[in-house]
Amino acid sequence: MDIQKTIENFRKKGYEVSYFDTAKEASEYLNKEIDGVTVSSGGSMTINEMGLIESLSKHNRYFSHWNVPEGMTAQQVLEQAMHTDVYLLSVNGAGETGELVNIDGTGNRISSSLYGHKKVYYIIGINKFAPDLHGAIDRARNVASPLNAKRLGKKTPCAEKGEKCYDCSSPERICNAMNIQFRKVGSCEEEIVIVGEKLGY
Repeated sequence: MDIQKTIENFRKKGYEVSYFDTAKEASEYLNKEIDGVTVSSGGSMTINEMGLIESLSKHNRYFSHWNVPEGMTAQQVLEQAMHTDVYLLSVNGAGETGELVNIDGTGNRISSSLYGHKKVYYIIGINKFAPDLHGAIDRARNVASPLNAKRLGKKTPCAEKGEKCYDCSSPERICNAMNIQFRKVGSCEEEIVIVGEKLGY
């Protein structure tokens, strides 16, 4: 993977782009950039592995359905998360040519990545990249989704066999919508934070 060329491709499509060799460096950067605001995120192993919920919660008001405050339900947290200043997420696949691919079961990540926040940060480990859009879609469907279904204990063919998407009709299917972002959307600031380490699925 040519990191510099990938960065250039995303910048040509309107994104701010930052690159860090390590997750620790990326976390320190994000904690400097995001301060004294409301923050939320989708269910993300990348964000979880980086400890961002814990670190950002110390100096921001953070809404995460993975860390429900006393007196609130997960659904209430999800509703609050729709209206925060900043939204954090990763991707299921990214094309080195400048595309972002996410697959969602509930729809909260996809909707929040497109509208409603002042700034959105995409935090992407080096393992999420494929050479082009076709490869990014293939990764999202046949690598990330089966791993996430297995992690969540879903009763789906991909979770049980773990090798690919079966386009199933299981009531526990987590692949209900896919979003392909070809360029930066015009509704908010968007920054891509690339990390030179493997993060998430």
